[in-house]
Amino acid sequence: MKPINFLLIFLVCLALVIFSLQNTQLTTIKLIEGIELEAPLSVELVIATGLGAVLAWLFNLWSRVQNTIGSFGQMREIRSRNKRIQELQEDVERYEEELKQRASLPASETLSELEKSTEVEASK
Repeated sequence: MKPINFLLIFLVCLALVIFSLQNTQLTTIKLIEGIELEAPLSVELVIATGLGAVLAWLFNLWSRVQNTIGSFGQMREIRSRNKRIQELQEDVERYEEELKQRASLPASETLSELEKSTEVEASK
């Protein structure tokens, strides 16, 4: 991509130089009512091109700043989701441990524990 960008910039600059060499006559620029400036057309074109390049750079910089700010929000969201996933994985592991412990108990003890936990939950 860099060689293509270089080629495009080179061609634009070459066209600007050729145009400037062929257009040296004076022209008048009216900036504000009552303020006029006389300069060769080539100088005016170079100034206009330079201003356009600076404005394009500023808009590009502003766009990058906005993208950076947006990506910080996305990273914060991803971190909070990863934290929640980790909490849920820990819950699943804890529940699996409880199931293994209950499976190793005799059936009568498991039944009495279930009845007790049901009574506790009902009283809440």
